[in-house]
Amino acid sequence: MPASFASKKGEPLTLGHVVRAALPAYARTHRLPLHHWKALRAIAACRTPALGGHLYQCGHCGKEHFVPHSCRNRHCPACQGINSAHWLAKQAEALVPIPYFHLVFTVPHDLNPLIRQNQAALYDLLFASASATLLEFGRNRLQAQIGVTAVLHTWSQTLLDHYHLHCIVTGGGLAPDGSWKPVAPHWLFPVRALSIVFRAKFRDGLRTLFANGRLEFHGQLQPLAETQTFHGLLRTACRRKWVVYAKRPFPGAKAVLAYLSRYTHRVGLTNRRLRSLDCPAQTVTFEHKDYADQSRKKLLAIEWEEFLRRLCLHLLPTRFVKIRHYGFLGNRLRRARVAEARAALSAIPEAADEARTVPVPELASPKALTCPSCQHPTLHLIRVIRPRFNHFSPLAADSS
Repeated sequence: MPASFASKKGEPLTLGHVVRAALPAYARTHRLPLHHWKALRAIAACRTPALGGHLYQCGHCGKEHFVPHSCRNRHCPACQGINSAHWLAKQAEALVPIPYFHLVFTVPHDLNPLIRQNQAALYDLLFASASATLLEFGRNRLQAQIGVTAVLHTWSQTLLDHYHLHCIVTGGGLAPDGSWKPVAPHWLFPVRALSIVFRAKFRDGLRTLFANGRLEFHGQLQPLAETQTFHGLLRTACRRKWVVYAKRPFPGAKAVLAYLSRYTHRVGLTNRRLRSLDCPAQTVTFEHKDYADQSRKKLLAIEWEEFLRRLCLHLLPTRFVKIRHYGFLGNRLRRARVAEARAALSAIPEAADEARTVPVPELASPKALTCPSCQHPTLHLIRVIRPRFNHFSPLAADSS
C-alpha cells in the first residue's frame, strides 16, 4: 500500500483500498462480530487476486490478462450494479400505470444508541410501524389496499447513524370489490397525521419488545434495563415530532424505475465519494453534502479507525432483508393482486394509454471483452483461477 492514495482518473480510490489499509490495525484493537468481520474481509479482498479470477488471452496480440473476481457482498459498493440490475428487472413486472409517491419515515436520534445494540429487532419494528401506518391510512381513507415498497437506509452523508425508511407508495389501491380507488395526482396522505400514527406504533412496539425481554442493554445502556429509565427514554423521544417527509410524487413508471435503480442497492458510501487515503496520517477523506448549508458538497477527513467504526454501523445483520413489499405488492399474492390492479385500471382510458409506455428493463447482453493492450474485442477465457485461500470463499455468503 502506498504512503498515500488520492483519487485520480487512472486508478480511482475504492473502499477496498481503505479497508485493506485500515483493517489490520483496527482488528487488533476492536472485537468484531462475525458478520462484520466477513463483510470487511470481503470488501478488502474484492477484485484482488485473493478471490481468484479469470485469465484471458487476446486472440489478436497474444497477451494474457487477469481479471479478479468480485466479492458479491451486499455491503460492497463495487458489487451493487449487477445486483441492482437483476433485482430491477424483476420489480418492473409489478409496476402499474399510476402515479407513485415517495415518503421517508425517520426515527429520532434519541433512539440511535438503542437501535445500534438491537439492530435486527428495531429494523423489523421500523418496517412494521411504517408499513402498518401506510396500509391503515389506505384502508381508512381510500377503503382500499395500497401497495408499498420499503427500503431501509441507516446512514447520514457523514456515515453516522441516521435510521430511516424510504417508501414507494402506489397512488391508489384495490377496493374489496376489485375496483381501483385512485388518489389525487399530487397528494396522498397528510404527513402530520402519518407522523403521529407512526410514532405511536413504533413506541408501542418498543414497549412490547421491552416487556417481552427482547431488547439488549450493554455498556452505557445498562441503566435502560430498568423499567423507569427505559420509559423515560421513550417519553423523551416521543415528546418531539417525528419526521415523515413526503417528496415530490413520481410522474410515472419510468421515474419509479430510475429511482429504484439508484437507491435500492445503495450502501453507506460509494467509491465515487472517496477522495484520498493518507497512510502515514491514517486518515480518510471523502465528499459529503451538508444539508444544513444548502446541500453544498464538502470534504471530511477523519482517522481511519473512526472511518471503519462508522462503516460498521451500517453492516446489516446476517440475512436481514432490507427491501420489503406490502399491501397488494406483498410477495405472497403479488402476481395475482398486480394482475387484478391492471385489470381494474384497464377500464380507465388514461391508465390504459400509460400502460403501453411502462418500460420493462432488460439485462444487457454480455459484450466481447476488449484487450487492454491492443483494444481489440478478442479476449478469450483460458483458465479460471481459484481463490488463494479457502477461507475467502464464504465471505460472499451474505450477498442478498
